[in-house]
Amino acid sequence: MNWNHAVDKISPYIVKIQTPSGSGTGFLCAYNENKTWCAVATALHVVADADEWQQPIKILHYASGKEVFLKEPQRVVFSEGNTDSAVVLFHKGELEFPETIVGLLPIDRAIPIGMEVAWLGFPAIEPGTLCFFSGNISARKEDRKAYLIDGVAINGVSGGPVIFSDLAEGVLVVGTVSAYRANRTTGDALPGLLIAQDVSHFHGVIQHIRSVDEARKKKQEFQASDSKQIQG
Repeated sequence: MNWNHAVDKISPYIVKIQTPSGSGTGFLCAYNENKTWCAVATALHVVADADEWQQPIKILHYASGKEVFLKEPQRVVFSEGNTDSAVVLFHKGELEFPETIVGLLPIDRAIPIGMEVAWLGFPAIEPGTLCFFSGNISARKEDRKAYLIDGVAINGVSGGPVIFSDLAEGVLVVGTVSAYRANRTTGDALPGLLIAQDVSHFHGVIQHIRSVDEARKKKQEFQASDSKQIQG
């Protein structure tokens, strides 16, 4: 498969995430209604220590080179430990993200075994370079909400988007890079399997953001109506 179009589509959404204890990858997954706040999806282990110890998180937008430095009061982290998934919600500031959001695979759908997928991230061996990887779905782990993929994951790529592309639906994010399980049965680290978590946690956070927006809008409408009645 020719992945050029898919890479061009997804790259403007990708960020590098740095904390005092390491780095990883993430991608824009949502806005609030007026797009003043944005939500970046990643793997929980990328930001877990910084969130627990109230340490700063730096988010670098790869396409523009602009970054934000988030102290603990400046962000909200929605985490789910069982799926190693997290969403960092923060004020967009000067980050130059696309106006539209890249699609997530519907929550009631899974990618079939054997289908080719790809993922992008910032491997520690080339920390300033966004790198492309690809492989095939080897298995679906329903109990873990995860995919096993015939491919590699290098430290620093964790949290990067795993994408699927077809002619009907275009580019969809199907998960995030979580871990790499090397084959050590012979004593050496041989090629193993990549573990990618699905997007179910991100769908839940997006729905929460929408519900907050709807509640705020209803409150504003009520206050406006109440003000008119008082004035009348």
